[in-house]
Amino acid sequence: VLSPQIITRIPLAPPEIAGSLNLRGRIVTAINMRTRLGLPSEGFVERAMAVVVEHDDEPFSLLVDEVGEVLRVPLRRRESVPATLDERWREVSQGIYRLDDRLLLVLSVTSVLGAICAAPIH
Repeated sequence: VLSPQIITRIPLAPPEIAGSLNLRGRIVTAINMRTRLGLPSEGFVERAMAVVVEHDDEPFSLLVDEVGEVLRVPLRRRESVPATLDERWREVSQGIYRLDDRLLLVLSVTSVLGAICAAPIH
């Protein structure tokens, strides 16, 4: 997890790609999760937290609103994604955990990045 970073725009990149950042000498593609989920994102990139994930042996930075606590949850408690969940969340989730007072979605990195990585550059 990284605090707000300097992100360099990438010309002609899809709208979900906020740009790139330097992570200990490695160039990492930054994905605007608000844009990816169809949420308003004006002014978001400058204050976003970055969660670094790996996809196809490459690091990516998922730009998110905030990062809460880190939890350990037993795999056996994971449930399927409910059919009533908003479509944009369903397509990027691989399961849920019911916590005491909230629902925790398990993000599918492959679903989030798959379409973006497969998109041709214009």
